[in-house]
Amino acid sequence: MKSRIFMYLFIFSVLLILFQYVNSKNIIDKYEKDIKTYKTKIVDRDSIIITLEDQNFELNYFNIDRNQGAIEYFESQGYDTDKLVNAITEGLYDMNDYEGEDHPIVPFVSMTNTKLLINKVRILNHKWIVTNFTDGEYWGEIFLKYDINEKGELNYKLVEYFMYPKVN
Repeated sequence: MKSRIFMYLFIFSVLLILFQYVNSKNIIDKYEKDIKTYKTKIVDRDSIIITLEDQNFELNYFNIDRNQGAIEYFESQGYDTDKLVNAITEGLYDMNDYEGEDHPIVPFVSMTNTKLLINKVRILNHKWIVTNFTDGEYWGEIFLKYDINEKGELNYKLVEYFMYPKVN
């Protein structure tokens, strides 16, 4: 009788060990599959990040922040480029605060009951600026030249402009 109990215990132990082995193997296989899936996703995301960084570099190519020649031009004249870029941008945004219907730099009159406002400013280099404007319904873009006179004042000169036709 005692030998049968040991035999049953042995068989039970073997079955338990076998069950544990198969269960552990399935868990490990699942983890390995998950790890491969996540590694693939990481590689895909890394390639997407590289692509986006390249696109960002291309989109920011015409930007004063990346134009070393324009920065050196201002620095050679003794200007702090960070403050100057901020002053140029703020000078255009300050033009949004005007009286009447005529914007100081935008050559159009609002066709709605709202004022024309400059929305976005991109300083291309030490001489050129591109901005867009809108009255909430109609919008367009202007190309400006700018310079700093001997008194240190900013002067903007309208070079080219257009308004997009309204699409219904």
